[in-house]
Amino acid sequence: MARNKEQGKKEELVKANRVRKRAPIWVFAKTNRGTRDSPKSRRNWRRNSLF
Repeated sequence: MARNKEQGKKEELVKANRVRKRAPIWVFAKTNRGTRDSPKSRRNWRRNSLF
């Protein structure tokens, strides 16, 4: 079943979730809102696979 995941896979998913956070406020100010999110959070769920 989909809910029964291996520990390693769970940890990878948790890490991917953490990486998706937005950039800090000072980055917005410094780049005049040119940068909204961190470079690592540009992954698309349909195009790029985690595994």
